[in-house]
Amino acid sequence: MESILLVIDNMEFGGGERVFVQLAAGLRGRYRVFVAAMPSGRFEQRVKELGIRFYPVDMSRRLSLKPIRQIKEIIRNNKIDLVHSQGARADFFARIAGRIAGVPHILCTIAMPVEGFDVGLLQKKIYRFIDQLTERYVERFIVVSDSLRQVLIERRGIAAHRVVRIYNGIELDEYKPNGKEGRRQKAEVRREFGLSKDVPVMGTIGRMVWQKGFEYLIECVPEIVRTYPDAKILIVGDGPLKDKLKVKSEKLKVADKIIFTGFRSDIKEILSAIDILVTPSLLEGFPMVILEAMAMAKPIVATNIDGITEQITDGVNGILVPPKDPSALAKTVVRVLNDKELARTMGLSAREKVKQEFSVEKMVAETEKVYLSLLKAG
Repeated sequence: MESILLVIDNMEFGGGERVFVQLAAGLRGRYRVFVAAMPSGRFEQRVKELGIRFYPVDMSRRLSLKPIRQIKEIIRNNKIDLVHSQGARADFFARIAGRIAGVPHILCTIAMPVEGFDVGLLQKKIYRFIDQLTERYVERFIVVSDSLRQVLIERRGIAAHRVVRIYNGIELDEYKPNGKEGRRQKAEVRREFGLSKDVPVMGTIGRMVWQKGFEYLIECVPEIVRTYPDAKILIVGDGPLKDKLKVKSEKLKVADKIIFTGFRSDIKEILSAIDILVTPSLLEGFPMVILEAMAMAKPIVATNIDGITEQITDGVNGILVPPKDPSALAKTVVRVLNDKELARTMGLSAREKVKQEFSVEKMVAETEKVYLSLLKAG
């Protein structure tokens, strides 16, 4: 039985951590699976609940040699056949450790290229330099969208056969948009925020960083409330721009219309409570929250940018608007609120697309296919 080591930063429980939990769950039994990551919270807990060996590795210091030594020992002690990493720090440490330990195969998942990191220009240059130094050790790159595949091939000059696109997947059975449970979740969340069952509620979910474009959602609120004076907007998440966004809402005199919820782990419940998911992003890889909203059969208004366009077919399972255009965003939200049948049919189409294209089972099967193509080649 071959041995697989999954290495991820785990600086927070995000989309990458979620995908690695899905992979670990899907691969155990057919492979000896091990996980190395920063020790903390939900990710470590969920890995251990699967009965998979978790190795705590502190990756908080970018230039430390200790993580390289630790991962090298994990590889040698467990006779690892394949290392699969995700995240800039995890990639660097895993690539170097794998090379030193002589692991036969090294893979890397790219969900966001370093050019899109929310860091300063100097830091981006350092990350890119490190990437260039260690890319040669990677046998296959897995990317989460076709647009990212083109970035690696055309901008970075990586050979096309080394880059494989595999879409993220969602656990469809865990998302129940209709029925008693969904209605209970909706009622509980709305009660928590003091919202009646009939008030129109829009929601946006993500870290408060420039890539998410939340400022443009706030700028469109005055136009929305002219048509729907009782409308509310939930901004779910935390991050460095939170205070700035709150100030903007006050300046535009819509602070009473916006609820900043802070970080929430109950995303399914939040999605139950909203009428529309609004995603005003400027830069994305392949956002999991859109897949979650699709699984919950929610109408989605999102920006027409790479990554999202591979999830949303405009006018079919959501509506796409230009980025940085608050007026277009507001008009489209009002249009969806005005047309309940449109909202319903888009939501149903969205759930069906998840079922057909974005299942966890499909993601695991396609990833295993990449593994096997390398392991069988020796």
